[in-house]
Amino acid sequence: QEVFIRRAGYSVAVVAKQMMRGTYGRRVTVIAGTGHNGDDGRVAAAWLSQWGAQIRYVDAQDAGEVFIDPRTADLVIDAAYGIGFRGTWSPPIVMDVPVLAVDIPSGLDATLGTIAGGVLVADRTITFAAVKTGMLFGDGPSVCGEIDVVDVGIDPPADLHTFLVESADIAHWIPVRDRGAHKWHHGVRVVAGSPGMAGAASLVSASAMRAGAGIVHLSWRGDSQSVLPPTEVVGHVLPREQWAKYLAADIHRFACLVMGPGLGRGDDVGVEVRAVLRECDVPTVVDGDGLVAAVDPNGGHSVFLGRTAPTVLTPHDGEFAMLGGDVNNPDRIAATSELAEITHCVVVRKGPTTIVSNPAGDVFLSTSGDERLATAGSGDVLAGVIGACIARGLDPFLAAAAGVHIHGLAGSSCAQEGVIARDVVSVLGEIMSKLVNDVR
Repeated sequence: QEVFIRRAGYSVAVVAKQMMRGTYGRRVTVIAGTGHNGDDGRVAAAWLSQWGAQIRYVDAQDAGEVFIDPRTADLVIDAAYGIGFRGTWSPPIVMDVPVLAVDIPSGLDATLGTIAGGVLVADRTITFAAVKTGMLFGDGPSVCGEIDVVDVGIDPPADLHTFLVESADIAHWIPVRDRGAHKWHHGVRVVAGSPGMAGAASLVSASAMRAGAGIVHLSWRGDSQSVLPPTEVVGHVLPREQWAKYLAADIHRFACLVMGPGLGRGDDVGVEVRAVLRECDVPTVVDGDGLVAAVDPNGGHSVFLGRTAPTVLTPHDGEFAMLGGDVNNPDRIAATSELAEITHCVVVRKGPTTIVSNPAGDVFLSTSGDERLATAGSGDVLAGVIGACIARGLDPFLAAAAGVHIHGLAGSSCAQEGVIARDVVSVLGEIMSKLVNDVR
């Protein structure tokens, strides 16, 4: 334990030096508790003192009575409480002085991202071994600032099931295109769109093409004029009934089916969607209106449980609740894994930090996107990207995580304001090329 504390404390001191752009003559206030987090802060203070900084200690229990401003400090190190803290505390009042949090901002729940009492908002957080899930959910992203992950030699738990997706992962997952490949090696079938919802069909089809589908066949509800497919997409109108028979005739030619965006609502739609899921046994992404339609009013998740091919569900929180997920559970990861288990599906729970869980309880988290993706049609784009990743040969669980990460990177690369879903589609090829080229 002492070895880890020495390594952690030294790492904190190095980051503190970077933040102050030097140490000689700098004034550092260290808020230290009685536990190992406080020990990390005291070791950091010892190093900073050796390097010429002036150190002032504040006991964590008395911090609420302290006022800190540029007249008294150049940096505050928050080493009050660590990841095991579950109570409340009163932080000092800090005005215009940068804050460096040790492992996690004191008062932030390391698992849930909730704050029960006070918290000292950090400009930068140096955390050890791995990012804590509480940094990615709830209030976590707002109070952690820039996050540095430092390896101090602590081994991760042997039963670890939750992982943060990084771009290098995606680059290794995406199969290299074979020189002899042709369009039918990566075909995607799309069932989307209806009168007044032509945009959803267009977006999911175009995004699948941009993400690497060799060919996309799109079918929609209504008449031939209801939807105008993108130029590269083959378009077919759905029959008024017996969709499953119609689609099953050539579904074997496609590596993935994406169903739901913009299909509309109604009992008749539900009957058809459930029949397709029962009879078209290919990997399938169900999104938007398809999620509502897939829930059997009498049998709950029976249509999912009866499938042998993998199914990926992509709900936002409202759809998550409709599918039977517990939206009131503050542990979003646990609630998502539970729904994946009971439906036997991969569940992609969309949000600022998107959760991807398989039925076995393995979880990927993605933080690549931001508020620019909070725009109409963004979810349709994601469904198409996931479908294309499956068609390119990825396991559906990996394909879902890859699709979410690529979609997020694409949104984050767009202009800061005025982003629409078509903009995200337009940069998918560039984003995926960069991911692959950076590794290969």
